[in-house]
Amino acid sequence: MKNKALILLVATVASGLATVICGTSVAVAQDAATNIVVGADTTFPPFETEKDGVVTGFDIDMINAIARAENMTVTLKTLPFNGLIPSLQAGSIDAAVAGITIKTSRLQNANFSDAYYKSGLSVLVKADSSIKSFDDLKGHVVATKKATSSVDYLTGHGFSSDYIKQFQSIDAAYQALMTGGADAVIFDNPVNIDFKAKHSGVQTVGPLLTGEYYGIAISKTKPDLVAKINDGLAKIRKSGEYHQLFVKYFGGDTSGEVNDVVDPAKVALSE
Repeated sequence: MKNKALILLVATVASGLATVICGTSVAVAQDAATNIVVGADTTFPPFETEKDGVVTGFDIDMINAIARAENMTVTLKTLPFNGLIPSLQAGSIDAAVAGITIKTSRLQNANFSDAYYKSGLSVLVKADSSIKSFDDLKGHVVATKKATSSVDYLTGHGFSSDYIKQFQSIDAAYQALMTGGADAVIFDNPVNIDFKAKHSGVQTVGPLLTGEYYGIAISKTKPDLVAKINDGLAKIRKSGEYHQLFVKYFGGDTSGEVNDVVDPAKVALSE
């Protein structure tokens, strides 16, 4: 009888311990699930930039605001732009921000949030340049950033690789323009405008070459995260935090604001 009682007591204690251990494991798993690892390319001001090891920018503030709204935390992982989608596919990051244009080719390898910024490509040249529009660029060397929609645009319009200088960072492309290593830069207009505002002797010429939307790229293995990020984006639009980012980073220029729900599949560039 005593043996049976002892066995029952041991079983009860073991069960209790299992419950505590399992409960702890579940709690830990839930805590871990609230943190998302977000990849960011820090060479895309004013969306992302890094100084003295501190990463700041429109996208960084936005993803942190979305995370707070959804009771998540963010761990940033800095990567080259062309490493973001492969890192999502490999599972080393959960999401990515870097002014990423929504394209059909990228939708094959990653999910995207609703669009959060409307942009387009523009042409930046020196103020005394004879280049007045994209049509004047044939025969000139154009600088831009690797693996971006600007490269697709140039190759799609017949530019050979001999006339396209691709750099790992847009800063290097601007440097090429300023030092005479390139005759123009084609890149996302808000970034060109940001450079123009900080440097004399340059100007944008001609109309915007494209209309394109940025979205937050998300691992295809995390469909629930897409819903959470979209919910968070809607919340910060409603609270006014989203609009305040345009005040902070674009001096109140709201031309890029997307205040309606814009399905990424409906605005993806066919590239």
